[in-house]
Order: sequence, then structure tokens, then C-alpha cells
Amino acid sequence: MFWSVTKITLFVVAIAALALGAGWLMEAEGGVRIAFAGVEFNLRPLQAAIALAVLIVALWGLLKLASLGVATLKFLSGDETAISRWFSRNRERKGYEALTDSLMALASGEGRQALAKAQKAEGYLQRPELTTLIAAQAAQMAGDRDKAEEAFKRLLQDDRTRFVGIRGLMHQRLAAGDDETALKLAQKAFDLKPKHEETQDILLRLQAEQGDWKGARTTLGAKLRYGGLPRDVFRRRDAVLALSEAKGVVADGASIEAREAAIAANKASPDLIPAAVMAAQAYVTDGRPKYATRVLVKAWEAAPHPDLAAAFAEIVPDETPRARLKRFEALTSLRPDDPETKLLKAELFIAAEDFPAARRALGDLATTDPTTRSLTVMAAIERGEGSDDAVVRAWLARAISASRGPQWVCDNCGTVHAHWMPVCGNCHAFDTLAWRRPKEAEVMTSTAAGMLPMIVGAPAAAPDDNVVPMPASRSAAN
Repeated sequence: MFWSVTKITLFVVAIAALALGAGWLMEAEGGVRIAFAGVEFNLRPLQAAIALAVLIVALWGLLKLASLGVATLKFLSGDETAISRWFSRNRERKGYEALTDSLMALASGEGRQALAKAQKAEGYLQRPELTTLIAAQAAQMAGDRDKAEEAFKRLLQDDRTRFVGIRGLMHQRLAAGDDETALKLAQKAFDLKPKHEETQDILLRLQAEQGDWKGARTTLGAKLRYGGLPRDVFRRRDAVLALSEAKGVVADGASIEAREAAIAANKASPDLIPAAVMAAQAYVTDGRPKYATRVLVKAWEAAPHPDLAAAFAEIVPDETPRARLKRFEALTSLRPDDPETKLLKAELFIAAEDFPAARRALGDLATTDPTTRSLTVMAAIERGEGSDDAVVRAWLARAISASRGPQWVCDNCGTVHAHWMPVCGNCHAFDTLAWRRPKEAEVMTSTAAGMLPMIVGAPAAAPDDNVVPMPASRSAAN
């Protein structure tokens, strides 16, 4: 807009200057005398100005004719395109000027002006591989999706620009929310340029969102092969995909394949908690509890987690509390200062009705790190030791409003999830869920009430109806 106003202003100023100059020449006295070959010409000032302009135009014409003569000589000497190049030179100059203006407008964020200049350049240059791409980007900037899509489709006709056209259409479909079509386009773009990192990332995300775990593992392998991913990150993410594939096999009812996939996922990434749990369940189903114990112990040593303890309890589901307390020493002897280990030991002692030992195991966790789970465990200890109902209610009241503790939080957007999943349900980022404390608002998770209900089972009803009851146990561990 500013440039257009500037050009109009300069044009008006130039016309005014020419008009004033012409008036001055008409009123001026004297003139110009030209003598040549015995002939003399007397010109008034205005006539002299006109003659000078005519002379300039004539010289320009002579130069053009000389240039055409040179082109003709080249043509006669064997250069078959010399004359055609001479005629197209001016069009090319205008075309590249329009193309330059289009690029400048595009860089300045003036989408409609860039589109108009690109269309003008196309008329001069007849170079769609240049002008169509700029026109498509300009149409996108101007918000004209129909013209942008039409331009990208024209790019598909040329092998040199086919990838750019597919990529542009892919982004159009993504913006429109048509992920199914975008996935097909991303696959075509990947087939054309498997080394293109943006295409790899988009294809991987879309495949993960739509549950194409096998295809996602192929794409992930390409990222590793072409240097787009470190090997340790690849192993972790491949394990995530293998685990997700195993869950899909479970849904289809193919248990043997699911067990094999879960075990493979755990071997690829032993610290991946869901993979360790699923692998342990697979070993238990196959009648190999020692292998299940080994998997869970290794995962617990890397990162204690309630789901690991739950899976460890499922190895021998009908054992006595004392036998369970002894068997769980394989876990509780590891990472003894970790809050998860302290909570687990306290819950095991509560299940064995050894409440003083449970208090010692819990230590000062309920005061130094008050969470829903630690406060609930403290309430159970107070109840087991025969404290007044008012004391138990006080601990439970604090538990209701306390922090939920660590949860599955997306590192990309901060969304809290009740369960682990390979793709964030909010921002759709892949492999971004981590077991940690959320920074903002929290939500209740499936393990927020802790391991106590799972181990103890549903308690007897409290004598006072005002006492908040303990949550129900998990049926898997009863």
C-alpha cells in the first residue's frame, strides 16, 4: 500500500515538473542555432527540447536495430535461437522484475500483491516451476485456499516440482483437519524424498495418531538411517511403537503375538514402564514368573512406579501379606530413599497389620511431601493403631485437597493424562509423556489413591458414617 501511494505521488510530481518546464521553455527568449554542411537551423527553446527528445528516441531505436542486426548475424552463423532470444529478452526482463516484486511482497507479508505480481510474471516468463510456487505461497498468505490448492496441483505436473506440490497439498489438508488425506500425501512425499526431515516427522505423527504402528516403525527406521535421530532415542521410540503395536494385537485377540511384541519392546527399552508391565504380564501368562520378576526389578531400579508394583503383585496374586512382604524385598531393597519405595513398604506393612512398622517405613513423607497417596496411607496407619476418628478424618480431609504427586505429564504441552499413551491426547506429540509432577492444574489418575487399596482390599465400614471411606481395591490384585 505504501509503495503504491509513493509511485502515484512520484508520477504526479513528474507530470507537474514537465508541465512547468514546458511552460518555461515557451516563455523563454532566444533559441538554439545549429549549422551543419552549410545548412543552418534556428530552433526556439521548446522546439530544441522536442528535437532533443526525438534524437534520444532515435538513438535508442538505432541501438535496438544494431542489437537485432547482431542477433541476425548470429542466426545466420548457426545460432538458431538468437533471434527468438532477442525478442524474448524484454519479456524476460519484465517477467523477472515482476517476479522480484512478488518475492519482495511475499517477504513483506503482502499476500494479495504477491499473488498479482506472480500472475504477471507467469504471463511474461512462462516458467510455472518458478511462478506457480510463489503464487501458491502468496495465495496461502492471502487466505485464498482454493487458489493455493489449484497452484499446488499444477506443480504436480512437473517432476521437478511434484514434491513441493504434494507437500503444499499435505499442509492444506492438515490445516483443514483432514488427517486421513494428509497421511496419504505425507506417504507420497516420503516416497519421493525419504531424507526430508519435516516430512518424516509429519508422517510419523500421523501414523502414530491413526494407529499405524508398523508404518510408524518403518518411518522411524528411516529417520535413523538418514541421520535424523540419535540411536538411543531411536531405541526408546521404537520400543514405544512396539509396545503400542502389542496393545493393538491384544485388542485383536492374538495373545501370542502380543506377548512377543511386549517382550521385544521391553528388551529394546527396559526403563519404559508400560513395556515392562506388559512384558511381565506376558511372562506370567507363559508360566515364567522368574522372567517377570527380573523385568520388573530392572525397571524399578531405573524408575520406581506404582504400576510396576501392581504388576509385581500379580505374579503371585493369592499369597499371604507376610509372604508378599518378603517377596517384595526384591523391589523395596532398591532405591530405599525414593518416595515410591517408602510408600510401597508402608502399604505392605499395613496389609500385614504391622502399623508401627508402616509408620517407620513412611517416615516423615506425609509432612515433607504431602500428597493424596501419602496422606491416605497415614490415615490408614492412624486407623490401624486405633486413633480417634477425628484424627483419621483430618488426614483424609488433607488428602482430598493435596497434590496428586507424580502423574503422566506431556513434556510438550503440560497436559496431565490418567494413563500412559504413545501420543499426547492434547497436542498429538509423540513419546512426550513422562512420569513427573505437573506444574499446573492436576487431575486424578488411576494410581492417585496408591497401592494401599490394591494390597489391603476394601476395608470394613467405619463405625462413624462421617468418616471418609478408603477407595475400593483393584480387582486385578485381590
